[in-house]
Order: sequence, then C-alpha cells, then structure tokens
Amino acid sequence: MSEVYYQCQRCTNCCKWPGEVPITDDDVVQIARFMNLDIEEFVENFTTLREDRRGLTLTEKPNGECILLDGANCSINPVKPQQCRDFPNKWNFPGWRTMCEAIPVVINKE
Repeated sequence: MSEVYYQCQRCTNCCKWPGEVPITDDDVVQIARFMNLDIEEFVENFTTLREDRRGLTLTEKPNGECILLDGANCSINPVKPQQCRDFPNKWNFPGWRTMCEAIPVVINKE
C-alpha cells in the first residue's frame, strides 16, 4: 500500500491564502514568548476574534497574507500553529496544488 506525503519547500504560498489560522491558548503563550512580547501585547497586535467567536486567529494583512509572514519567511516558524504545521498533508484548500510547491513523496506502507 502506498501513500503520498507532501514535503514542504517553505514557499510560503499557503501563508498568503486568506482565511483563519486558529491559535490555542498554548500557541499564544509560545508565540508571545518566542517574539519576546507580553501575552497581552501579542494578542492585541497579532490576533483577532475568530468568525465563530470561539477563540483567536492570527490577523491578516490587508492583502490576505498572514501578519507573521516576513517577506518569504514565517517569522515564527519554530512555534507556528498546528494548522500551519499540518498543511498540506492534514488539510488544504481548493486549488492548493496549483500554488503550493510541496514535493509529493510516495511512502510505501506494509
């Protein structure tokens, strides 16, 4: 049995796709610490309430990019949220393959 795993090339195209990036309370603490910010300062400047009002999401720039995207780099890569770590293998969006540079790798499972 074979399975395809997509190996991220850090093209950051997924970071430029508009939409929510939910963050947990633990994410808030880790990211704030990583950025050398107080939790309150991080929440106020880098998050917004999710549409369903059930937590926080990272704020988007006016063009839809993640606020923490710095040029072609994730400024919080070592502590990025689960949704970011899971893309594109555990979740993706319509048309993702046309913009994502991840390399498909076939994994043989026995």
